[in-house]
Amino acid sequence: MDDPTFNVPPTMSNIQPLTPPSHHISRMINSNYQQSPSRTIYSDRFIPSRSSSNFDLFNISQPSPNSPAPVDNHKDDNSGTYNALLRAALFGPDTPDKKDLSSPPSARNIFRFKSETRRSLHSLSPFGFDNDMTSGVSQSPVKVPRKVPRSPYKILDAPALQDDFYLNLVDWSSHNVLAVGLGNCVYLWNACSSKVTKLCDLGIDDNVCSVGWAHRGTHLAVGTSHGKVQIWDASRCKRVRTMEGHRSRVGALAWSSSSLSSGSRDKSILQRDIRAQEDFVSKLSGHKSEVCGLKWSYDNRELASGGNDNRLFVWNQHSTQPVLKYCEHTAAVKAIAWSPHLHGLLASGGGTADRCIRFWNTTTNTQLSCMDTGSQVCNLVWSKNVNEIVSTHGYSQNQIIVWRYPTMSKLATLTGHTYRVLYLAISPDGQTIVTGAGDETLRFWNVFPSPKSQNTDSEIGASSFGRTIIR
Repeated sequence: MDDPTFNVPPTMSNIQPLTPPSHHISRMINSNYQQSPSRTIYSDRFIPSRSSSNFDLFNISQPSPNSPAPVDNHKDDNSGTYNALLRAALFGPDTPDKKDLSSPPSARNIFRFKSETRRSLHSLSPFGFDNDMTSGVSQSPVKVPRKVPRSPYKILDAPALQDDFYLNLVDWSSHNVLAVGLGNCVYLWNACSSKVTKLCDLGIDDNVCSVGWAHRGTHLAVGTSHGKVQIWDASRCKRVRTMEGHRSRVGALAWSSSSLSSGSRDKSILQRDIRAQEDFVSKLSGHKSEVCGLKWSYDNRELASGGNDNRLFVWNQHSTQPVLKYCEHTAAVKAIAWSPHLHGLLASGGGTADRCIRFWNTTTNTQLSCMDTGSQVCNLVWSKNVNEIVSTHGYSQNQIIVWRYPTMSKLATLTGHTYRVLYLAISPDGQTIVTGAGDETLRFWNVFPSPKSQNTDSEIGASSFGRTIIR
């Protein structure tokens, strides 16, 4: 301001101008200075000017009109225009001026919610913007949903891939090698080189019912129709050992460090330690029909099992009886998946008569939600990179669906298989899935983003495209 005089309220108009600084300092250092008892002492507290305050906006009574108003001979003519623009920008164009008292007090209350006062950040400029002016101004970017390719980038012919809901014939290793059980043989497909290797042949009177890679290393477990479990070293194409114990086919396998769980049509689950001499260390009993789904949690503390008895059980490391029992499904439970993002979050899917994906909190023993998919749920797998889950289906649409969790909104629906999509595995980088069906094909889909960038193509998908045969 050009005028050094302070604006003060009318009630304090008798305040004298401030003492010059030099005289003030001399008084402070003069020890003989005596304060006058009749003189009022004011502190240096800043007292704002209320002459230009808009009391009407806050329903505060104005100063009495009889009170003498302070005089400001150096008021800028543009201040009124600026105040009007600022008032309109902050409180809306319909906010009355302090001199406009025609509207009732309730209409002048700025703390009363009005939808029209919810303005964009651009409208908070003191100069304001009309619709024409803001049309060229970029608004906050809206997050565009990720686009998932609707076609597989690669198809492998897989002759003799069985159309059996209760088997698990496809698995993808941490070393980027795909294992597939075809009839009585197991084949390995290297995703980096596309090289196909025949690992084993069980003979004419036996069949492969399940395959499962150890989390680390190159060991592959193979479940047979004769109730045996073979352990193979894939790097040397050599069988390490054969373990018995089941009386019927072994359709489900799940690794936990050096331990291996096997589920059979004989209704039992055997816990095996490949370092021990015994074929199995414990037997889990509880299912009343074939065990077709097995998955260990990511912390290796809980084992989930699903059976043809429509039951989902949860076991701990030392139990021989299930610690949790879920009986809400109305069909066989083969599809099981633990969330890598939240401890104790378990997803399960039911067969043709059920068609539902259910989510469970095993920590609190509660069901969280249920989604009717309209089709038989054959497999489930969580993305490791984002909080999404993919399901494969059978009757009647044979589709693959990518879901956002927990909203369970569909991100993509993929079609192409002509039979039930019974087999599902995910690549070690978490971006690609492979699906298998009774149409004797394996299809590779890029469905999930990379951990670092959602636009980075997977190494597998970028390296090859086409249709080849796996044997």
